[in-house]
Amino acid sequence: MESILVSGGAGYIGSHTVRTLAEQGYRPIVLDSLVTGHRQSVSLDVPFYHGDIADSDLVRKIVEIEQVSAVIHFAARSLVGESVEKPDLYFEENTAKTNRFVSALLQSGVKRLIFSSTAATYGIPDEVPIPESAPTNPINPYGLSKLMIEQSFAWLEKAYGLKWIALRYFNAAGAALDGSLGEDHIPETHLIPLVLKTALGQREAISVFGTDYSTPDGTCLRDYIHVLDLANAHILALEGLATGVGSGVYNVGTGSGYSVKEVIETARFVTGRPIPVLESPRRPGDPDKLVAKVEKIQTLLGWTPEHSSIEQILQSAWAWHLKHPNGYL
Repeated sequence: MESILVSGGAGYIGSHTVRTLAEQGYRPIVLDSLVTGHRQSVSLDVPFYHGDIADSDLVRKIVEIEQVSAVIHFAARSLVGESVEKPDLYFEENTAKTNRFVSALLQSGVKRLIFSSTAATYGIPDEVPIPESAPTNPINPYGLSKLMIEQSFAWLEKAYGLKWIALRYFNAAGAALDGSLGEDHIPETHLIPLVLKTALGQREAISVFGTDYSTPDGTCLRDYIHVLDLANAHILALEGLATGVGSGVYNVGTGSGYSVKEVIETARFVTGRPIPVLESPRRPGDPDKLVAKVEKIQTLLGWTPEHSSIEQILQSAWAWHLKHPNGYL
């Protein structure tokens, strides 16, 4: 049974990936600082290390004790607004700490790594759907902090033989199908949980930022990917590296999108509850459409989404919110 170290494994996407790894016959090991993650999201059967990815001694110890053969690296700060206010924090927490983390892994002989990247590396796209070959011009420090990590991997591969895949995903959403794991961020900034918190009566209304975009209904259009499909993409990438797929970047999305109004309307149908809307001015930097071109991951890694219709995403997320109205508390 192959032991896979999952950094940030108590986070939203990390915890779903840890469970999926175990279900598929792997032995996940979690390293998480619990700054934003939740210990309750990781089964007590899974070896858990509370610590920082920049603690090189701890990383080397985990690799030795647990006989780690590969890594899925999620640990990061991911709030775009916060990154604009505190860019130094993001370059430290995301970029610098990842460099120390990967250095310790390479020193320990671990040379296979899947990296949780983001479509924020593209910035405002020139073409939609966005191919992996599109220019990378991040418009916030969060996207830049992730792009710099991707760029460092190419040099680490040349110098030390690191094999890596960076998954640039679009809008992660949804929850475990049984409602046992889900999205619990403080503060919450993502549309779908905010819509469902409004349905629960925890918010007075959902704000719609801009209704004059170049989309069919005037609201922003985004590519939503179910967190379980995302978890499976990480495992297929891991297996791809093991069987000789080359290092590089892959988009993870559905290749189509849903508008803000479509998400809200579908949420009203799924929940059976009224969801008041407050129309607000556009936010600076919000592109009209962000949709992934996904032929590369489908062709080279054999990945296809199975749970990513907006109805399935909202149904699973609603089950989580009904069972956990206050998150993991």
